[in-house]
Amino acid sequence: MSTTDSNSVAEDETDDGESVDSFRARARLWLAENMPLLPDGATNQLLAREDESGQRARRLQRLLFDGGFAGISFPVPYGGQGLSLHHQKAFTQESLPHQMPTVFNVPTLSILAPTLLDFGTEEQKVRHIPAMLSGDELWVQFLSEPSGGSDLAGLITRATRDGDVFVLNGSKIWSSGAFRSDYSLCLARTDWQVPKHRGLTMFILKIHQPGIEVRQIKMVNGTGEFCQEFFDDVPIPATDVVGEVNNGWTVASRLLFHERNATGGGSPYVSGVATAAAGQDGQPSDLLDLARETGRTADPRVRQLVAEARVNDRVQSQLVERVTTGIRTGAFPLPAGAIPSLFAATNTERHFDIGLEIAGAGAGAWIDDDADRWGETYLLRQGLSLGGGSNEMQRNIISERVLGMPREYAADRDKPFDEVRHN
Repeated sequence: MSTTDSNSVAEDETDDGESVDSFRARARLWLAENMPLLPDGATNQLLAREDESGQRARRLQRLLFDGGFAGISFPVPYGGQGLSLHHQKAFTQESLPHQMPTVFNVPTLSILAPTLLDFGTEEQKVRHIPAMLSGDELWVQFLSEPSGGSDLAGLITRATRDGDVFVLNGSKIWSSGAFRSDYSLCLARTDWQVPKHRGLTMFILKIHQPGIEVRQIKMVNGTGEFCQEFFDDVPIPATDVVGEVNNGWTVASRLLFHERNATGGGSPYVSGVATAAAGQDGQPSDLLDLARETGRTADPRVRQLVAEARVNDRVQSQLVERVTTGIRTGAFPLPAGAIPSLFAATNTERHFDIGLEIAGAGAGAWIDDDADRWGETYLLRQGLSLGGGSNEMQRNIISERVLGMPREYAADRDKPFDEVRHN
């Protein structure tokens, strides 16, 4: 199995011939003996919010690693199990009743580790990927900037070469969980005299060090998950460049592919689920539970809504399967990952719309912190329409890079960046 292409995932059997059914049975027994059960009414998503520092998730990830169930689809030389997506799905299905370290799924294991597999040096992969799988390192991506909007290539955080180091100055924002993370992949500008896409470099950046300030941003639901970072003359060793200097856009493009794959539900590196909201792959339907809790299972409108959500979930599951298979076999280009990502975002929005309608008007009002779960969740319904790229960006990707339609006009596309007006 290739260790340079993170999409090269083994098929149904390992080298020693273990079938998915055999693996499933082994995983079920191990989970029952080693991983704690979810408390009644709890989800891994709710437990992750309570575990603000991520220490519980680190302990659970270490349990998986020591038990031989971390990194199921990661290459063996870097601490993984070298198994197929089907093995990973089987493990996730068996893990549904258990507490799982889902904080590690996005972005550490599903986005940043695969990017390192694709572009990292051997030393970088050996140093960091086993540490991610064992729970020793949480990672985050430093991409968006306060002045950039959706124009990632227009970033102005700079990294200036000084001998064997680059000196980083600037700011990043909307970095989920940066306050508890150890490392990031940080995209910075290293050449201002070329068009914006050609002067970028991707770096491995240790977060908690002199010169870096991390500020949490209070969100509408009261949590402080999003962060903004400020860099003041932060030295980065040249050995921590990922890919090539001034070719960071190539690395970022692959990172964004992995991000779309993760948000769309097609990543082979996600283990366990945060919540049963999607109702896919054997998960229970939280909307059906809600209908029962509210005594509305006989209401024709409610039954129609629950059925609509179920149909959407089945379509999403089949779409993910088709697109991921197409990308793996070369039938679809990598940007086709935007298709399930877009569907997942719109489906999630609709799911929470349905949940609020079934929960009733009372779910939309509360006093102090005594929030109804469906009302509070509704406040974040737009999240998947922004994380991984907005729906508008996904549609642009699909039209231009999958369907081959003409690109949108951009006045700054071929101009040296130092001649482009920016904040």
